[in-house]
Amino acid sequence: MKLGIVGLPNVGKSTLFNALTKAGALAANYPFATIDPNVGVVSVPDERIENLGKLYNTKKVTPAVIEFVDIAGLVKGASKGEGLGNQFLANIREVDAIVHVVRCFENSNITHVEDSIDPVRDIETINLELIFADLEVLERRYAKTSKSAKMDKAAAKELPVLEAIKAHLEAGKMAKSLEFTDEDEIAIMKELNLLTAKPTIFAANVAEDDLADDGESNSHVKAVKEFAKNDGDEVFVICAEIEQEISELDDDEKQMFLEDLGLKESGLEKLIKASYKLLGLISFLTAGEDECRAWTIKVGTKAPQAAGKIHTDFERGFIKAEVVNYKDLMELGSMNAAKEKGLVGLEGKDYVVKDGDVILFRFNV
Repeated sequence: MKLGIVGLPNVGKSTLFNALTKAGALAANYPFATIDPNVGVVSVPDERIENLGKLYNTKKVTPAVIEFVDIAGLVKGASKGEGLGNQFLANIREVDAIVHVVRCFENSNITHVEDSIDPVRDIETINLELIFADLEVLERRYAKTSKSAKMDKAAAKELPVLEAIKAHLEAGKMAKSLEFTDEDEIAIMKELNLLTAKPTIFAANVAEDDLADDGESNSHVKAVKEFAKNDGDEVFVICAEIEQEISELDDDEKQMFLEDLGLKESGLEKLIKASYKLLGLISFLTAGEDECRAWTIKVGTKAPQAAGKIHTDFERGFIKAEVVNYKDLMELGSMNAAKEKGLVGLEGKDYVVKDGDVILFRFNV
């Protein structure tokens, strides 16, 4: 999973990126990998694989990972090349979802580019840049497609789809709020890889005092939540400064620090939950003496395709999957004990994998 962190200057975007990537590197002993200065790979905190690792006395515990991209240069006019403009747009086209950091705190020492705090206005500023960028893409595609439409049936079918999206964007709406039902039309929309079609998680960056009640008393947070409902986007409340402090602590200190603040989880954990929910993702687990590992899949994935996440040979030669629920396995202490209780299922090609399934795949190639 790849998430792009965006936001106007001075909203806490880079502070959050630095804190998340550092905290994530510590969470499950996964080495923090810097691909380039603004890309970080972090582990998904998941106590289930840690516990499985202890149960199996495993040599290696491998968490699922998320790649965060800190996308710089986004200001008014980015679609026309202002700031780092086009470089930003190239980076964001590759992400699965956008994490849009919006400023919901007052602080006279930190200037705002518009000289006032209004997160909905800020969101609309960035959304407008994304709309302009997508319109450019559509206009180029439309010019090319209209030339071949007379001779090509596929091109002829594409034209009205492009026209519908273009009209929707010109009305100031995001592409993700435009719904197609025809499979071919859905495929055309997907192929365009529009910025405004990407799901978004709004990170409402608040002052420390607003963390305890999850921003409920903050009018700016309420406004962001109301705005997010329009496109079915997720919102989570965070304090980037506090996340930076958390990122400096080890796991035990981190837990005590969160408890002192009256918090159950860190911002990273909130963000991961919101990401999984928004993108419809779950994790299944594999366990053994050599390695215990979490694998991320889409909700509704069947056993052979889940096996293919591990290796294409597993999917190609799939025979059966031995499946046990994580909680059952931990309570009984071993796979054999779970089998004796009849809690291990031998599942075929139509089995839909569930979150927390511990699976051993049988295959033959």
